[in-house]
Amino acid sequence: MATQPDKPAKRATGDGSAPKPVAVIDIGTTAIRMTIAQVGPVGVKVLDFLQQAVSLGKDTFTRGSIDKASIEEAVKVLKVFRRTLGEYQITHPGQIRAVATTAVREALNRDTFLDRIFMATGIQVEVLDEADVTRLSYLSIQPFIDADPTLSKSKVFVAEVGGGSTELLVLHRGTVLLSHTYHLGALRMRQTLESFRAAVAHQRDLMDNTVQRSVEQIQQSIPAGGTVNLIALGGDARFAANVLRPDRNPEAPAALPVKKLSKLTDELLALSVDDIARKYHLSFSEAETVGPALLVYMRLARAYNLKHIVVSHITMRHGLLMEMAGGGTWTDDFKQKILGSAVEVGRKFHFDEAHAMHVTELARSLFHALEGEHMLGPRHELLMTVAAILHDIGLFISSSNHHKHSMYLIQNSELFGFSAGDVFLVSQIARFHRRASPKPSHLDYMALPREDRLAISQMAAILRVADALDLSHSQRVRDITGHREEDRFVIGIPDMEDFSLEQMALKQKGPMFEDVYGMSVLLRKRRT
Repeated sequence: MATQPDKPAKRATGDGSAPKPVAVIDIGTTAIRMTIAQVGPVGVKVLDFLQQAVSLGKDTFTRGSIDKASIEEAVKVLKVFRRTLGEYQITHPGQIRAVATTAVREALNRDTFLDRIFMATGIQVEVLDEADVTRLSYLSIQPFIDADPTLSKSKVFVAEVGGGSTELLVLHRGTVLLSHTYHLGALRMRQTLESFRAAVAHQRDLMDNTVQRSVEQIQQSIPAGGTVNLIALGGDARFAANVLRPDRNPEAPAALPVKKLSKLTDELLALSVDDIARKYHLSFSEAETVGPALLVYMRLARAYNLKHIVVSHITMRHGLLMEMAGGGTWTDDFKQKILGSAVEVGRKFHFDEAHAMHVTELARSLFHALEGEHMLGPRHELLMTVAAILHDIGLFISSSNHHKHSMYLIQNSELFGFSAGDVFLVSQIARFHRRASPKPSHLDYMALPREDRLAISQMAAILRVADALDLSHSQRVRDITGHREEDRFVIGIPDMEDFSLEQMALKQKGPMFEDVYGMSVLLRKRRT
């Protein structure tokens, strides 16, 4: 069991509290890892790191479920971890954050696995979805990028090839250009080849073809051009750095020549897993993944004509520690990244950006004016804001029923920072920005919990009014105010003599607002 501390994640808590020990546990595809750290006003100091190989992914990717023997192996490891936590006086549930990724997420018996872990160890495991993993990777790597003038000005690919999937973030000057998870995992590729009983002589070609298809998808989304840097995360990338740069500082980034990486990859893929394990003193699970993982990094680097890639010591666990240190998730900076991602989706479908952003500002003004009525919080405001940005992207397909096309495009787009559930809620808000109000025949809507249905109706009603106020797409209605007068919601508009066009639009779009809030909408010229 390895015990090598990660480099501390420097992040202040800002709450003035005394340092406290915490732990994050990552139940991955090929191993279970735990980082113990002390968090406090000065940031995070890593105290210990433990790792034990447990190949859950081999079960999930071949049989669909985690085998009983593997479950008990995971329990055994976590019991050992639990004893170590006791030595550090980490006993309260609030001091422990345990997460699981692809292998557990995709397992048909994941609830059985989670229940067994909890019953045996008392550890509550949270299954991260793809958006959670990407978010944590962003939180981990962004300070490193911001601190490097070269990286902060270039187009940066942040890739982590795991056992079950490849996480890819593409950042440029603070904007998220791409956030996607590809089912291109190192162990998944190994197991697929074994299930097809591919001959060893043909395995390299089959892997190459599999990787190349995904790389071509990436190139379609992010064409080559400009200065590009690739940051490789993950244990397999760190292994390559240790081999090619043996004298490097393990707590500092390492630049690896792509030519040398290619040569090492060729060598590894020509060896059997047993030979790799013996030659490089790796566990069998590590030896299984290193060749396919390096192949992905190498092919991605070559696709963008890179001479070097940067290997970082940073892991997803750094992001978890930063959250536990008080950094939180929904910071203003993080929200701006989400909104930037939404704008990039809109541009992909050639939306009317001026109209979309103006409707967004109007909707946010109305949302705040109605806070006492809808009782929704900042998360809902963010969902509504993204829906407002993207409400008209369905026009890319057709003007007829474009609200339904918007719903479809949103559901099938990558929105950085949002879970699949969040994306679905955004799609429903956009779907109801015009035409029919929600009703029992809308099955997707009706399948949601009552609180989500109500929130969608409240936000969609606001979006309808905001959209009506820019019916002309001229952004002439600005600086609005809003307040309740008995059974009317009065929207104050300055410096406009004639707003008959907007009044006409509200007659068409206003009924849903009146049904939801119990108020009609009145436009009134505001005295300046």
